Amino acid sequence: MTYQVIIDDQYDVTKLVETITLKDSLEQIAYQANIRLAVSASSGLPSISPGMPVRISGVPFGEKSKVPLVHPAVIWEVESANSGTKRLSLTVYDRMIYLEKSEDEFLLPKDQTATQRLKTYAKEWKIPCATLPDTKTKLGKAVYRAQTIFSMMFADLKETAKSGGDMYHPRMTPGGLQLYKVGSNTKVHELDRLIDLTQMRTLEGAVTKVKVMAASESGSGKEAPSKVLAIEQDGVAELGTLQKLVEDDQVKTAAAAKKLAKSRLAGIQETFTVTAPDINTIRAGDAVLLKGLKLIVMSVSRDLSGAGTMTLELATAEMVRRRVYLE
Repeated sequence: MTYQVIIDDQYDVTKLVETITLKDSLEQIAYQANIRLAVSASSGLPSISPGMPVRISGVPFGEKSKVPLVHPAVIWEVESANSGTKRLSLTVYDRMIYLEKSEDEFLLPKDQTATQRLKTYAKEWKIPCATLPDTKTKLGKAVYRAQTIFSMMFADLKETAKSGGDMYHPRMTPGGLQLYKVGSNTKVHELDRLIDLTQMRTLEGAVTKVKVMAASESGSGKEAPSKVLAIEQDGVAELGTLQKLVEDDQVKTAAAAKKLAKSRLAGIQETFTVTAPDINTIRAGDAVLLKGLKLIVMSVSRDLSGAGTMTLELATAEMVRRRVYLE
């Protein structure tokens, strides 16, 4: 086992590990690990319970020294089975899970950036921040009622992307909460030792015509058609009419509506699913090269048994923006 698992900052259970799998996605906030331990009476392992800290370390691809890969993390669920040999199945998340499972409400003024708001959430939940990039885009006033902290963070990041800013994804690191710019990794790995490659092309999710509607006016007491601010279309003759209606109260001008409509147009949807030898530093949001094409990792799942394998779901940056940040 080239990976090390430490529980409660003192119990090295590496020798008890049978399997480790990891899951990461742009649509989830916490890095997830599933660990199965084979426990004997002589192992000396104390009672393992949810809430205990855990750290998974490994040697990054191309390097020689172990570093924390999932840390700081917490045991979320423990399942015990005994059919001759006692086995513990642990579900582990990095500590971003607390932002995904906790609800609050915030009233936030306009002209703040997603970076400023992230600092507000983190301070409220006593989560240390790493050095955060400036997302720059000024956001509208937000009234967040009884929802998870992650949903608020994601709404801020989506509004940033919708307004023409860069795409960002939050990550937990040993140095604190980080805001990662999608595709900004300096080391872009080329996937050339493939075990399996599947290419999917579909009209599911395609949009060939977009109408941007004015935000509904409440309290008027009148039933009337919504005002159309802009209509854009592309690919109708080839693919047929696949129309989407968009209503965004941040859109105030015809020019902004036209820009928004064009951004929602999408032709044939193309994704790649790749299984390859594991490169354990690749995370959701990273850029990789596949046959010379630069793609973004939308999700990654890895099995660390033996030499280790990873399965990546890949798409172009434009498709990631449409599927993850513009919906």
